[in-house]
Amino acid sequence: MDKIFFEQLGIPEPDYHLGVGSGNQGWQTGEMLKRIENVLIKEKPDVVSVFGDTNSTLAGALAAVKLHIPVAHIEAGLRSFDRRMPEEINRILVDHCSDILFCPTKVAVQNLRREGIEKGVYLTGDVMVDAIYQNIEVAESKSKILEELGLKKKNYVLATVHRAENTDDLDRLRNIVEAFVEINDLVFPCHPRTEKFLKKYGLWSDLKKNTALIKPVGYLDMLVLEKYAKKIITDSGGVQKEAYIMKVPCITLRESTEWVETVEDGWNILVGADKLKIKWAIKDFNPNTRNYEHKFGDGKASERISRTILALSHKNGVCE
Repeated sequence: MDKIFFEQLGIPEPDYHLGVGSGNQGWQTGEMLKRIENVLIKEKPDVVSVFGDTNSTLAGALAAVKLHIPVAHIEAGLRSFDRRMPEEINRILVDHCSDILFCPTKVAVQNLRREGIEKGVYLTGDVMVDAIYQNIEVAESKSKILEELGLKKKNYVLATVHRAENTDDLDRLRNIVEAFVEINDLVFPCHPRTEKFLKKYGLWSDLKKNTALIKPVGYLDMLVLEKYAKKIITDSGGVQKEAYIMKVPCITLRESTEWVETVEDGWNILVGADKLKIKWAIKDFNPNTRNYEHKFGDGKASERISRTILALSHKNGVCE
C-alpha cells in the first residue's frame, strides 16, 4: 500500500527495505530492531530521526540509543492517556529515550514537561500540515475520484476503519457495520486488514448492500475525499487531524485520542463502537465554526525541524 505514496509525493526509494511483514507485536518489533541495528552499524549516522508512534518508530529509537546515536523524535509529546493502546506505549518509550523532541502542539510540550522532559524540546508545528498545504492544490487538479465515484461535494460521508481494536473484535466490528449500513451515501475505502475480518465474520455482504465499498486510495485521492466529505468517520489518528485541518466534522471510532485539540475545539467526537452514538453523530454532530482555532502550525514544521537538526549538528561538530 505504501508504493503509491512514494510515487505521488515524489519521495525517493528507500536505500534499505527491512522486509518485516505483519506479525505479533514482540516479533515484529524485535525483527525490526535487529535489522535497523545492522543498518546503523554500517551507515554510522550522526542522528537518527524517527516519526510517530509505530512499532518501527520504537525499534528505530531503541536501536539508535543502544548504539549511542542521538535520537530525534518527530511528533513527540502526544498522549491519549490510554495505555491499552500499543501506540501509547511506543510514544512514551520513544520520548523518554530521545535527545531531540519535536512537538506538533503546545499540549504536546506540556505533556512532556509533566513527565520531566524539558531539555531538547522544540515546538515546531505538525509536518502533516506541511504535507496538506503542499499537496492539496495538486490533489484537486489531478484527482478524478469524485467523478469516478459519482460523488457530489459535501453530499457524502467518508469512512475508514483499520485499527485492530475495531477490526479484530467481532462485537465492535458488527456494531460499526450495523451503523454504517444505515448511513446514506457512505464511501468506505476498505483496508485489506478490515476486508479480511469483515469476510471472516460474515459482515462483508451486509456492508456492500448500502455502502460504496472501494479499494484503498492514494494520498491525493484521499485528500480530495476528505476535503469534500460532509462528515468523516474514522479510527485513524492521521485522518482525525486531516479532517480538523480541512474543517470537516470528524466522528472517531475510539474511546480516546492523542489528538485532544480536535476534540477540545469541538470538531471531533469520540463514539467508540457504539451504534447509537455513531448514528446520532452522523445526524446531529455539527461543530460550532466560531470555535475553530487551528493549533497544528503554519505548514513550516519541516523547515524548523531541518534547521534545528542542522544547527545542533554544527554545534556538536558532527556536520560538515
